[in-house]
Amino acid sequence: MQNPNFPPDFLWGVSTSAFQIEGATTEGGRGPSIWDTFTATEGKIARGEEAKVAADHYHRYPEDIALMAELGVGAYRMSIAWPRIQPDGKGAPNPEGLGFYDKLIDAVCAAGIAPAVTLYHWDTPQAVEDEGGWLTRGTAERFAEYAHILGERFADRVKLWIPLNEPMVMSIFGYAIGEYAPGQTLLLDAVPTAHHQNLAHGLAVQALRAAGATNIGTANNHSPIWPVADSVEDDAAAEWLDALLNRLYADPVLLGTYPEQLHEHLPAGFADDLPTIAQPLDFYGVNYYEPQGVAAPSPGNPLPFDLRPIEGYPMTTNDSPIVPHALRELLLDFHRRYRDKLPPIQITENGCSFADVVAEDGAVHDPERIDFLHSHLVALREAMDAGVDVRGYFCWSLMDNFEWSKGYAPRFGLVHVDYETLRRTPKDSFHWYRKLVRDE
Repeated sequence: MQNPNFPPDFLWGVSTSAFQIEGATTEGGRGPSIWDTFTATEGKIARGEEAKVAADHYHRYPEDIALMAELGVGAYRMSIAWPRIQPDGKGAPNPEGLGFYDKLIDAVCAAGIAPAVTLYHWDTPQAVEDEGGWLTRGTAERFAEYAHILGERFADRVKLWIPLNEPMVMSIFGYAIGEYAPGQTLLLDAVPTAHHQNLAHGLAVQALRAAGATNIGTANNHSPIWPVADSVEDDAAAEWLDALLNRLYADPVLLGTYPEQLHEHLPAGFADDLPTIAQPLDFYGVNYYEPQGVAAPSPGNPLPFDLRPIEGYPMTTNDSPIVPHALRELLLDFHRRYRDKLPPIQITENGCSFADVVAEDGAVHDPERIDFLHSHLVALREAMDAGVDVRGYFCWSLMDNFEWSKGYAPRFGLVHVDYETLRRTPKDSFHWYRKLVRDE
C-alpha cells in the first residue's frame, strides 16, 4: 500500500476529549457536567454505561503520553474539562484542576509533542446549564472568562488553541433532537444555541489573545450534503441542510454573515455580534466523518428537509458510510466558497469505529481502519494538489473511549482499551500510523 507524500513540515497528530477518556469525574475538585447528569439518567446511554472511569486517563496519562511518543506524532489534541477548572462554571479557578492540566501539558511537552488544546468538548458545567446553558447569551460571556483563565495559565506551553469543538453537534444533538446532553428536543428553536456558541468562540479568541495565546483556530464538523435525487425540491432541501449543518458555523466565523435561511431563527440583534464572532484565525479546523443524504420534506415533517442514509458504501460500527472522496469534495468546496477568507486548514478529526478485539496472538488486527485512514489521506493529498492549503491531520482517536450515547461499543482508537483491566494494546493501525508519521 503506497502512502501519499506530504510536506516535511506537515503536522501529524492524534485527538481525544476529556469526558471520553479521563474518568475521575468526582476527583480533584471537579464539578458535575451535563454529561454526568445525562449518563446518570436511565435510558440515555446504550447498555446503561457511564464514564466515571472511562479509560482512566486522569491517572494513566503518563502511559498514554508514552504511546504518543512511540507513535512519533508532532501534536496531541486534547480537551480541558470546564468543570475541572470552574466547578460551577464561574469564579476563581480550582487549583487542583489547573494543577492536573499543568502536569499533563508539561508531560506532553517533555515528550517532544506540541499540546493542541480544545477548551470545550461538550462538557458544560451543570450549574451553567441550570441557568440556561447555550440558550442564553450569558454562557458565552462565562466561557470567555474561562478562556482567559486557561490562556493566562497555559499560553507559554500550548501550541494550538481551539475554543469549541463541533458546536453543530451540541446544537443539533444536544438541543434540537436530544440524543446527547443536555437532551432537549427543540428542533429549529435550538438555532440560538449555535449563535451563542459562535459568540463564545469569538469572545474566547479575544480572551486568549489578550492572555498571550497564539495560533488559535477552531474545529467544526462538516459534511458534504448530497440530495438523493436530481430535483429542484431535493436541491432546495440540500441548501437548507447545508446552511444548518455547515454554513451556520463557518460563515459567521469566516465571512461575518449568517445564511439567510436562518435569520428568522436567530436571536434578536444577532448581527451586532458578527464582528466579534469573525475574529481572525490562524487555522480552520475541519472534522470530517461522512456525507449526509437529504431529500425534500415528507408530509407532516416540521423541518424543511428529510434526512436520508447514504447507500452503496461500506459502513463503520458507528453507522457511518465510508466515503473518502467526500473529504476531497468538502475541502474543494470550502476552497471555492471562502477563497482568501479561509486560513490554512487542519484536519482536526478523522477516524472510524470497528469491532476491534484482542486476538489469540495478543494483537489487535484492524485492516479496515488502515484502509480507512489510507484512503482518506489519499483524498486529502488530492485536495492539497488541487490547491487547498492543509497543514496537518489529527487521527480520531488515540485510544478507544466512551462514545457518548453509544457507550463503549464503537471503538475509534489506534490503541485498544480493555475496559475491565484498562490495559492498552496498540492496534495494527497504530503501527501503520507510526510508520507513516515517522516516514519509515
